Amino acid sequence: MNETPTATYRAKTNYTEDKARGYANRDARRNVPELKLVERAFQLIPRPATVLDVPCGGGRVTVLLSQLGYEMSAADYSEPMRQITRETTAAKGLNVPVFEEDIERLSQADASFDAIVCFRFFHHLPNEELRCKVVGELCRVARKHVAMSYFNPKTLRALEQKLRRWRGKKLSVFNTPLAEVMGYFKANGFRLVKNFPLDLTNNLHLAVFERVSG
Repeated sequence: MNETPTATYRAKTNYTEDKARGYANRDARRNVPELKLVERAFQLIPRPATVLDVPCGGGRVTVLLSQLGYEMSAADYSEPMRQITRETTAAKGLNVPVFEEDIERLSQADASFDAIVCFRFFHHLPNEELRCKVVGELCRVARKHVAMSYFNPKTLRALEQKLRRWRGKKLSVFNTPLAEVMGYFKANGFRLVKNFPLDLTNNLHLAVFERVSG
């Protein structure tokens, strides 16, 4: 791999107030297929269940899963994102705890939640060291399931991104093969249940993993 290890990544500190509001207020039509993807994946995760949404971003996944009957908590490293999630959940009449977390070092105890959802984050991680660390934390805190999105390199969208890089465009997104993702989870005692693509061309995929008994 041609990646250089780094102590951090752009998305960790990129979400100022303006950028966080811009992300949260993006065209709502873009949310529809992505939320349908989350809903499909969570058909594999039985209710009732406690679920941590990390990083929660603007809270759209938290709201969806709350409305589907899951007992939600939300966390993010960015204070503007946490504030937007508080506003979003309050506007929907939902009482959801929202707190600060660094996904590389979660403060929660082992098996604190039945499930964890990590949506539209993993593709920001530029090297294997960070990916391994993050998956390890998700698996540590999840009692049974982890639903995590990633960008699959074997897609038309990933090819387009590769061509843009060849032409000199700097992109802070990283595509990761499913086999690599599965390897991180296997090392933490989890197996793949099912992988869900957004569509036939997009590189956004959502994979559901479960803890292997014993």
